[in-house]
Amino acid sequence: MPKAVWNDLVIAESDDTVLVEGNHYFPRSALRADLITDSATHTVCPWKGTASYHSLTHDGKTSEDAVWYYPDPKPEAEQVRDRVAFWKDVRVVD
Repeated sequence: MPKAVWNDLVIAESDDTVLVEGNHYFPRSALRADLITDSATHTVCPWKGTASYHSLTHDGKTSEDAVWYYPDPKPEAEQVRDRVAFWKDVRVVD
């Protein structure tokens, strides 16, 4: 089962991920809400739409913008709606 791991913490785990461009998109409900804070960062993907970000914070450590999601994906990217993906110092392992 895929897991997202940050600083030895499992921050998301689900057997219901969607693989897009090499990234596992986990159901939003699988993400530990107690570790995230909203970010003002936004980026645009030409085919998925505008991404929003969360930062991770735990035990005095922060990973800025390590979690991204598409609140309103374009129709061709509907499979990522209500899902989150990770980068920076978050590892996704099986």
